[in-house]
Amino acid sequence: MPKFLAFIWRDYLNAVSYKFFFITQIAKIFLAMGTFYFLARLLGDRPSPYLAPYGGDYFSFVLIGIAFNQYIYVSVQSFAQKINEAQQVGTLEALFVTQTPEGLIILGSALYNFIWATIVVLAYLVFGGLAFGAALGNANLLSGAVVLLLTITSFSSLGILSACFILIFKKGDPIGWLIQGLAGLVGGVIYPIEVLPHWLQLVSKTIPVTYALRAMRFAMLQGKGLGEMHGDILALILFTVILLPFSLWVFRLSVRKAKRDGTLTQY
Repeated sequence: MPKFLAFIWRDYLNAVSYKFFFITQIAKIFLAMGTFYFLARLLGDRPSPYLAPYGGDYFSFVLIGIAFNQYIYVSVQSFAQKINEAQQVGTLEALFVTQTPEGLIILGSALYNFIWATIVVLAYLVFGGLAFGAALGNANLLSGAVVLLLTITSFSSLGILSACFILIFKKGDPIGWLIQGLAGLVGGVIYPIEVLPHWLQLVSKTIPVTYALRAMRFAMLQGKGLGEMHGDILALILFTVILLPFSLWVFRLSVRKAKRDGTLTQY
């Protein structure tokens, strides 16, 4: 725990040294919500059969998508980004010659980003509900918290694999790009996957974001409990149980290879 706190404190000190960053993030939140709010007004109040399972309101639907997409982005990008930053400033080799386990280093390096993503998500939900009238009155916070935890663990596995690619090949990580591209196209971030052709719906079922966003919308917009979302919950558990140990094992092998080749500090 002291080492995890040390990682958080280090990244916090780095973040507060760039004060203008916080202002731009607030502006980004309002610009994104404003864009989709007026898009929802363009679509009008006509109920869509695709939105019916989520309450029928497009703005509320897309608010959950763009808000919790923050976690998806952080999960996929943070690990590789932190490894690359440590390579550039020359601290990566120093970290790996300590007695700190490789798994703790890679997990701890992204903790601050997840804390910041949580603040951003809360800002989306609060401003979306108060300023733009999103229908969040039926939110089941317990179900949402469980889905969020499973979202982070399942997607972090993919992010750790991205970090492995950076350790070995230094540039051109295809994993983060592919996952984010698939999430935007077939994951249901800004439209229900039911609008996709059948073959693309099959593709969407191979990535955890589909199950995560559907379960999160059921929890936050419809107030459903965990038992009512058992299929999506089980899918996220399976992604976590299979991918997280595998990704940590691959990361450990990648570190050993980089040490053996003497390429830890190369970028």
